[in-house]
Amino acid sequence: MVDQTNDRKIEHIRAIEQDPLTDRDGRFFDQIQLCHRALPERALAQIDTSVEFLGKKLSFPLLISSMTGGDHHLIKTINRNLAEAAERTGVALAVGSQRVMFTQPAARESFDLRAYAPNTVLLGNIGAVQLNYGFSQERCQQAVDVLAADGLYLHLNPLQEAVQPEGDTDFSGLQAKIKMLAAQLKQPVLLKEVGAGLSPPDIEAGIAAGIKWFDIAGSGGTSWSRIEHHRSKNSDDDLGICFQDWGIPTPQALKLTQPYQNSAAFIASGGLRDGIDMVKSVILGASLCGMAAPFLKPAMESADSVIRVIEQRRREFTTAMFLLGMPDVNSLFMNRALILGER
Repeated sequence: MVDQTNDRKIEHIRAIEQDPLTDRDGRFFDQIQLCHRALPERALAQIDTSVEFLGKKLSFPLLISSMTGGDHHLIKTINRNLAEAAERTGVALAVGSQRVMFTQPAARESFDLRAYAPNTVLLGNIGAVQLNYGFSQERCQQAVDVLAADGLYLHLNPLQEAVQPEGDTDFSGLQAKIKMLAAQLKQPVLLKEVGAGLSPPDIEAGIAAGIKWFDIAGSGGTSWSRIEHHRSKNSDDDLGICFQDWGIPTPQALKLTQPYQNSAAFIASGGLRDGIDMVKSVILGASLCGMAAPFLKPAMESADSVIRVIEQRRREFTTAMFLLGMPDVNSLFMNRALILGER
């Protein structure tokens, strides 16, 4: 079990490297057309892209989404480069699942990142289903503490667990356990999907459990179902391929959050690939935007490589705001008048 949990992280990375189709490239945001302003009536240099998240200021609403963690030199390199880049550019970072640090103690080092990112927002990460497999509030607090995190992602991944050869599939009774954890943990708990989207009943259950932040993580980006397919020992098992596009496309998942905007805040992730997608997400109700796939390869190289991608996304985001005539992120938020139409 120890080796399975740790080795799985490298197997995931190798599957992404070797199979480009793990990124489903749904481009669902391309269906949304925005209203260009030829007379924006403001200077590009005046655009304010800053936002606040968990009490800290970010340079623009970008979260480097959860990727990995474990006892392997490549994984440690990836996380340190991501943390340094997040700190230097003023964006948030969420780590991959921290379950591995409880089965492989040496993996803790890959999550000990506060020294590399002393000021920006860092999020820990534990699978919610692990609350049904012996994970206590104390372990969740340890996951937060090793990172000195500002909050803890509880990720919901029933599809991935169903396809995963050694998946944990007992999702019964989790709402009550999430509610108890949210009340006990010192830092805020955020609920997150991993690529299939959150539906209104999921959001309602989370709100009832005391959750204030949700990462909808819709379909259109990385398919963990397809990734787990590559790990199957049964060559005749195509379950992961059958469900590789299962889920709620991210723009649709954002639209479904509208009745809950006064009760919670939402992070858009799943298939966002550029700053224009980020702007569209904010217009549809996202307070923050998460991306992972664009940063994985650069993170294998250096922090500077990650920074180059972040700065490109910032430039795209700022330029789109300028071309819409919007002075700040708040003016974008839920501003459906900026949508010209949908194809």
